[in-house]
Amino acid sequence: MAVIEVEHIRKRFGNKDALADVSFSIPKGEIFGFLGPSGSGKTTLIKLLTAQLDPTSGQASVFNEPAEMMHRSPQKMRFGILTDNSGLYERLTIEENLELFRQLYDLPKSSIDKVLQFVNLSGERKKKVNLLSKGMRQRVMLACAIIHEPELLFLDEPTSALDPVNSAHIYKGLRRLNENGTTIFLTTHDMAEAELLCNRVAILYQGQIQTIGSPKELKKQHRENVVCVELISGEAYELPINNGTVDQIADWMKKGLIDTLETKEPSLGDIFIKMTGSELR
Repeated sequence: MAVIEVEHIRKRFGNKDALADVSFSIPKGEIFGFLGPSGSGKTTLIKLLTAQLDPTSGQASVFNEPAEMMHRSPQKMRFGILTDNSGLYERLTIEENLELFRQLYDLPKSSIDKVLQFVNLSGERKKKVNLLSKGMRQRVMLACAIIHEPELLFLDEPTSALDPVNSAHIYKGLRRLNENGTTIFLTTHDMAEAELLCNRVAILYQGQIQTIGSPKELKKQHRENVVCVELISGEAYELPINNGTVDQIADWMKKGLIDTLETKEPSLGDIFIKMTGSELR
């Protein structure tokens, strides 16, 4: 069953298309990565899917209902969202902010302890938000987005302000959340993050999806038809994959001369640059 269906969505602001013609489907239980340069329309699509904006044309559905229905209270209970404009009450503590969300969703008191552990902030619960670092604020916003354990979670660059230790902690938690049934729509500029978390990724450029597939599939599609060989002598060769190369490698192996042998596989970042002509930033 598809949790999200997007069909030929276009969103125009003034005389410019933020999204020109976007179509894809996300099945239940998938972690889907939506990648693109800054300003390419990633956040705009999240706003369309959560009824914060209306499309210029095309249609989208979430939970098999039109996306514009997502503003209704019963639907709001089913999803969580973290974007760069997710709001917090500055003069309240972390715990007090979460208490507001707990009451909003009519959750048990234990939900606050659980989500604080998830974002690695159990010992900081009494700190006021206006005293927090950017990374800690990011984790509090994530906690607010997932406190009700939503069926669908929209994450707009969730670890952009986090250090590697806390990023790893969040990754572990997101995988656990996903294993428990939450579908995740993720935008990120971190290709290692996308490869680690996502079942599939789509690369957006100039308002359209340029390619879509699992990180493994995309790397295989864009792999160069060469093999890289380094001999124990330090000599290195980049050879086309053909019968002659196979024979040469077999001879080197027989003589014990090979130090390393690998195909020339691109990284997800290489594929992104190839598809968009842009560096991630």
